[in-house]
Amino acid sequence: MTTTTAEAPRTRTPGQAVTLFVGKYGALIVLAGLVLVFSIMAPKYFLTWNNIVQIFNQSALAAIIACGLTLVLAANQFDLSIGYTASLAGITVAASLIAGIPIPVAILLALLVGVGIGILNSILVTRLGVNALVATLGVGSVAIGINYFISGGAAQPFGAYVPEFTEISVGTWLGIPRNVYYMAVIVAVLWVLLNRTVLGRNIQAVGGNAEATRLVGVNTRRVTSAAFIICSLLAAITGVLLASVVGSGQSTGGDGYTLQAFAAAFLGTAVMREGQFHILGTLVGVVTVATGFNGLAIIGVPSFVQFLFQGILLIAAVSFSTVARKLVRAGA
Repeated sequence: MTTTTAEAPRTRTPGQAVTLFVGKYGALIVLAGLVLVFSIMAPKYFLTWNNIVQIFNQSALAAIIACGLTLVLAANQFDLSIGYTASLAGITVAASLIAGIPIPVAILLALLVGVGIGILNSILVTRLGVNALVATLGVGSVAIGINYFISGGAAQPFGAYVPEFTEISVGTWLGIPRNVYYMAVIVAVLWVLLNRTVLGRNIQAVGGNAEATRLVGVNTRRVTSAAFIICSLLAAITGVLLASVVGSGQSTGGDGYTLQAFAAAFLGTAVMREGQFHILGTLVGVVTVATGFNGLAIIGVPSFVQFLFQGILLIAAVSFSTVARKLVRAGA
């Protein structure tokens, strides 16, 4: 007769415990810390209703593009073309409006640009086996070339031709900016997609173990392709809304969203889950970054500090996300 003994639970070192705690609650701690600091430093301006609404308005477009990126990251891939896609979509819709194309058709053309870029990314990565970083960076460069071919690097103002297009984003409903409503709807749809649909569960399964997912009958190529296409589509939506906000297509208008989206998505892995990409976490990450930008602007620090803040957040978030995932997988 043989006997078995239960394996004793592993004892975490203090360092591992701290890492896992930060990996699960770090973004919330950072957000709470920022709110506390800026409330003390600028009590008359920071923690007011108008400024809170402004923070969410500043978060709206970044959240849309970052949540699209989250799908790709959840599938264990990367997309460095998102900012360039947003810029090209903005130039496309602006140039179309200037040419006299009706607003719905102009928007559709811009969104098709996003879908096309997503399809190209997916073909390169899933069919040709090109590394996602290289493929999407190359596709992004192609998008820049097309962008400058259309615009010549100059802004494409359409306000004199189609002023009503700005009404899509400018203005409020019940005191809340319209882009905040767009953000809320898109975030809700993506949360349902990632957590309550077969496609979403497959995206997460592919990200966890692509080979095991393939062996149980899931077409991992299609799943990964869907993630890339949705990501690029949301980048194009961001570009269209950005053009509506500023009243013109800017050749580099969406480029800055790439770093912001990655910072938010990785920071979002430290929201209730150790190192996992998820939609609500990304939303918290976006709001955290926007809160930092907003507070720094209110207290009057130089603009370069905002980039330092964003870069430090990204480095810290990636570091803790990576270590937390390793500890969880190792059963620490």
